[in-house]
Amino acid sequence: MTIIKIEDLVFEYRRDDESPPVKAIGGVNIDIEEGSFTAVIGRNGSGKSTLAKNINALLLPSGGAVYVDGFRTSDEGALWEVRRRAGMVFQNPDNQIVSAIIEDDVAFGPENIGVESDEIRRRVTDALRSVDMYEERKKSPHMLSGGQKQRVAIAGVIAMRPKCIIFDEPTAMLDPGGRREVMDILLRLHRDGITIVLITHFMDEAVKADRIVIMDEGEVVLDGSPAEIFSRPDRIRALHLDVPLAVDLCDRLRRRGYDVPPGIVGIEEMVAYLCR
Repeated sequence: MTIIKIEDLVFEYRRDDESPPVKAIGGVNIDIEEGSFTAVIGRNGSGKSTLAKNINALLLPSGGAVYVDGFRTSDEGALWEVRRRAGMVFQNPDNQIVSAIIEDDVAFGPENIGVESDEIRRRVTDALRSVDMYEERKKSPHMLSGGQKQRVAIAGVIAMRPKCIIFDEPTAMLDPGGRREVMDILLRLHRDGITIVLITHFMDEAVKADRIVIMDEGEVVLDGSPAEIFSRPDRIRALHLDVPLAVDLCDRLRRRGYDVPPGIVGIEEMVAYLCR
């Protein structure tokens, strides 16, 4: 079942009334299936974050349409239904945390959509446990590390019980330990059936997805499974993107005459091949 449908999406930024608009997205079509994990990658300015904000109705299309679980994001009356179904986690958790106590922050979203008090308490407990932050619930967010703050921000979205969560470069500001923590949670949410859309520039994160969409200059230029996408490393590099370490190593070995099988994109697969 399709949960996100993007039809001929165009988005233009208007700097002022006199300057011509800047087209950030030009005619994008993407269908995302419920329960799937899609990574969207592309160099800076490719339109990937603009795409994410159009899914969550933070931005509304200049042309075309975006549907979330059947609700059109540009319909004013559908705004809250869209945001109940598609939560969003941003790059900087400080921009998403609004309360002085962690458990109050996680409760903020459900309170705003009118969830009853007993249910809010259950949701806050479940959400904090799911990101391993329940023991810290009485602390102030300013006492936390960057990775812990991002886990609290994720808990705040989980407490809204969305069907889909859009992560807009959630690990960009974190150290390697924080990145691992956030990715572990993201993968756990996917296993629990939540649809994941991950905007990232880390290739080791993208290879964990079911599907990778590559954007360039506001258009989709490649779309497929990680194995399909990274089977053409020269094409990826031509888009000014890196390839995963395992893909780069396989490419180097093949150029030296080694018969490396296709489809290796992750470190674990590379290690398994080398051990054989």
